[in-house]
Order: sequence, then structure tokens, then C-alpha cells
Amino acid sequence: MTQLTTKNYFSELSKIDRNSLPKTLKDVADFVDEVTENGKSWDDYNDSENTQIKRTIDQYFIQLASYLNSISSHKPTQPNVIVHNKTSNTQSKPPLKKAESLRKSKITPFRVFKNNGEKVERISEELRLIKRYVLMHGKIKNGSQIRSFINSLQRAMIEKRIRKTSKYSKEILEIQDNLLILFGKSKGLESFKVEIEETKRTHLLNIIGKQELMLSVRFIKSYIGLQGKMISNVRATSLHNRLAKAINIGLITQKDPYWNELQGLLTNLKSFVKKNSSEGILVVPTKELNGLEGIVSGFEGLNGFNSIPDHLVVDSLDIVNMEFDKLDFTGKWKEFIGNPSKGFTSMVFGKPKFGKSTLCIDFAGYLARNHGKVLYIAREERIGDTIKEKLQDTNVAHPNLQFVGSIPNNLSQWDFVFLDSVTKLGLTPDDLENLQATNPQISFVYIFQTTKQGNFRGENGYQHDVDVVIEVPEKGKAVQFGRFNQGGEMDIFN
Repeated sequence: MTQLTTKNYFSELSKIDRNSLPKTLKDVADFVDEVTENGKSWDDYNDSENTQIKRTIDQYFIQLASYLNSISSHKPTQPNVIVHNKTSNTQSKPPLKKAESLRKSKITPFRVFKNNGEKVERISEELRLIKRYVLMHGKIKNGSQIRSFINSLQRAMIEKRIRKTSKYSKEILEIQDNLLILFGKSKGLESFKVEIEETKRTHLLNIIGKQELMLSVRFIKSYIGLQGKMISNVRATSLHNRLAKAINIGLITQKDPYWNELQGLLTNLKSFVKKNSSEGILVVPTKELNGLEGIVSGFEGLNGFNSIPDHLVVDSLDIVNMEFDKLDFTGKWKEFIGNPSKGFTSMVFGKPKFGKSTLCIDFAGYLARNHGKVLYIAREERIGDTIKEKLQDTNVAHPNLQFVGSIPNNLSQWDFVFLDSVTKLGLTPDDLENLQATNPQISFVYIFQTTKQGNFRGENGYQHDVDVVIEVPEKGKAVQFGRFNQGGEMDIFN
């Protein structure tokens, strides 16, 4: 009996004429094409926040498999050759025609799977973390990944995004304890397999099902993500068709509170495709964008970010109640810099041999050990003995700290990026502004060469556009003039 999975679906479907499928199945087959980009990506299907698409496709797999098996069972087999007596009146019955053979094989009308979980614009912080924990089951992880998870969980508690009064605070505390045990076991191991006790995992899976991200909100988020970007006609068409198909097969109906917004989304995407033969920049009118971002975020959803989008009008009373995403620096770095927000920018300048690169590599190591993945672009000294010596002197080598000699095209996999130096890389203030705009969740540290007088080389615009300014005015001495801790000082070589 044929069983369909994401691995064999397209190969099995290719064995039949798709146009012969009953309309209910053909509509969903087209929908699967759109969701997976014709099999290139099953990300929407596998997305842990979107069980509605997954369960709908799973149900479709079952009904399509039933249909394929019914076809197979009615295929005429080649009969054995029998020689009849010429005078015999016995006649062999002709094989049933395909349409006739399927007449009695009923195809159950396709029913969109309805999840009983609460449909929400934003999954609660507790459920997000519980999902992240459950999805670790059976996966290979290392100590650094476990520590990163612990940091995320504890940061959510410190920032009051998860409170003691939270409905699932008990489960969150148990997860924290289990992660700490895992982290203890990970010492000395490069990687290990995470296993969660089955009854506990079942309990957490039931909790996860209490909420489900509204499909309409998922489409709106995808649409907002394209705003202001150069995108291909194919990409815009794919999003348009996926939404249209979701509406056609009943995944989204007129009862959805954001029905009107989705109709506007469809209209704008269709207009974009007409205007652009190959690619272009998708522009969403400010008023429309403001409304859509309010839907997917709300003031609660805006918490945990570094800043509010420039065009979004926010009441002052709401601002004072917001909780922004701080990095929670500790030790000498908190005393020196303060507690910056995620996505902060910093510039460092000083004369050669005064210790600015040593300071930055030490800082990069601290960030890698405690706050995420770090890329150090060593254009000034290149990757060689000098970098090796500084890593040994500062003792900060870590799996989360990586080096490269030039700027990669895609920086999305890193949380912090050091550019050593901006002067050697030939970057202008506009270049740095574009880097920040393209990667708003990345924190950048810009390192500058100086003139003989000790001033950094370049325009004053560099200094005005960053959150933290660090100067190394004399050998081994650093001073900081920033928004988070004015006047911080540090001895570099201690």
C-alpha cells in the first residue's frame, strides 16, 4: 500500500496524470506546489508554529494515497492465455474501463483540518521556549547550543517576558533545570544526542497545541518581510498564489478578522507582478504597513526589540511599559560599556600598537562565550600569526568566534560583526548605514585607523551614527563615551 511522505510525494504524484485527480485533491496538490515551491522547500510544512498547514497536507497525503491505491487495485492484470474450443459460446468479459472501475470507489470530500488550539497573532513567550525545548528531542547538540538556550530562557525571565505568575512557569523552570543538567553533562563532549522522557515530552506537546499562529498573520508577516526589498517576480507570484490557494481551499475564510487586509495584500502583490517583468522593490504604503505591523506585533509584540520602526506612531504611555531587548553584559564589559540593546553599534579608534585590536578580540571572545555567534573581519592584519598571538594572549578562542579576511555577502548567521578596519575595507558612512539597515538584529563594532594626531580617519558622520565610541588614547588604556555608560574606562592588558 502506497504511503506518502515529504520524501516520496512528488515522485509518486509524477506517476499519474494530475489532471485526472478529483478537483478536491487537485486543488490541494496545487496548494502544495505553492507552499513548497514545487518541492524545493518544505519549510512552511515543517514550521513548528504552523501546524494548520502541516495537518492539512498530512490529511491530503492520506486521501491521495487512498486514491492512488484505488487506481492500482483496479488496474487490469495480464490474463493467462487460454485456448478456447471454437464452438464454445464462452466469451471473456472485457476489462472494466478506468472511469467505470472508479465509479464505486468514493473519494472522501477533502476537509481542511481544524486545530483546536487558540488562534493567536503571536505565540506566547512560554510556548515558544517550550517548543524550542521539545524540538531538541532526538537532535545532536553541543554545549554551546545548550548554553545559548539557557541564556535565552533566563533573559526572558529577567526581562519579565516570562513571570512567576505565568501559566506554564512550572514547566519553564523544569526545562531550565533539565538544560542545566544537560549543560553539565556536555562538558568534555563535542556533541551529544538530546532525549526527553516520553511522558514529559507528551505533556509538553499537549501544551504547545494550546496556541496556534493564525495563518492570516503568517501571510501578513511574510508580506511585511518583503517590504522595501528587491524581490523577484517569481517570489511575489509565489506568495500571491499561496495565499489565494489557501483562501480557495478554505484554510482562510471571510470570517478571518484580517480578511480585508489580506485582500489588499493580494491586490498589491498582483500590481507588483504586473509592473515588474523580472524583479523590483516591493513598496507598501506607510498607512497600510503601519496597520499590518500592528496586527503581527501589537505593543506586546514590540517588546524584546531594540527600537520601534520609524514610521510607527507609539503612545508615550505604551513606550514606558515596553521592555526592550538588552544584552545583559556582565563583569568588566558592563562596567566599561554598560548594558546595550541588541543591534547596537560601536566604533573603536587609536594609534597603532596601542592595543585596540587586542581590546576588540577580547571583546569578541566575551560576546562569543556569552551572547551568540561572532564574526571578526580581519582586513587590517589578515588571518595569520598576529591574530593567532592575540587569541592566545587573550585566551578567547571559542567555537562561536570566527574570522574572515573580507565581508561575506550574507551576514545573517552571526549576531555580532567586527570590521577591522573600516579604513582598510574602504567603507563610507553610507556603507555602514546600509549594513545596519540590511542587518538590524546584528551588532556591529567598527575599528578605525587614526591620523598622527590620534584622530580616527574619516568623516565625523561615523562618530555621530554609533551608540558607543571607544578611544584608545594611550598604550593599554581605553575610554568609552556611549549612550549606555558615559565615561567608562578599561586597562586593556590586565
